[in-house]
Amino acid sequence: MWIPMKIIFLNLFLIVGFTGLSQQFGGGLTTGVVGSQVAGDTFSGYNKGGIFAGGFVTLGMGGRSAMQLELAYFQKGSRENPTEENLYQSFLLRLNYVEMALLYQYQMGRFIVEAGPSTGVLTSHYEEFNQDITSDYAGYSKPLRMTLQINLGMVFLVDPHWQVMLRTNNSMMSIRDKDYPGIFRFWDYGQYNDALVLGVRYVLRSSNR
Repeated sequence: MWIPMKIIFLNLFLIVGFTGLSQQFGGGLTTGVVGSQVAGDTFSGYNKGGIFAGGFVTLGMGGRSAMQLELAYFQKGSRENPTEENLYQSFLLRLNYVEMALLYQYQMGRFIVEAGPSTGVLTSHYEEFNQDITSDYAGYSKPLRMTLQINLGMVFLVDPHWQVMLRTNNSMMSIRDKDYPGIFRFWDYGQYNDALVLGVRYVLRSSNR
């Protein structure tokens, strides 16, 4: 878990630095739980649990609008548990990323709608099928190191410091190389991360919207 701790300390440094520059800047910390799947891997359902943890800096743009920059540790992947229906097959794919998101936010009362792209860097991965570790095989098709996602979420402002967040995070490009089978999305075939995040944010300092 040393990677999340590094990210948290880096976020604290960035937040303190940015919020000290202008009254328009705010920032805080965020954490949550993740349910994820890989579209195109023949399994279905957001069965792979994970965590989401990091920090954010917010720049007020006047009116109800703001821009938010996030840096977070993000656990994704896919899981299939053995059942009679699937002939007792099991599958597990763990994908751990450091992900940076740039989000546009629009506030309506105590609710905020947010949307924007994010890019992820793969820090580690693990894959097994029927308890056989396939990611150790020679010639294993490793997941791509860089990913690109689109995010859409809703935030509820509990009080001046605490927020509750619900967000979708969906790959715009395949997480595998082009020779890997899968589904068609946007402009290419492949396999794609899909994740749902339920989290909380703690605002250390509010931005002036």
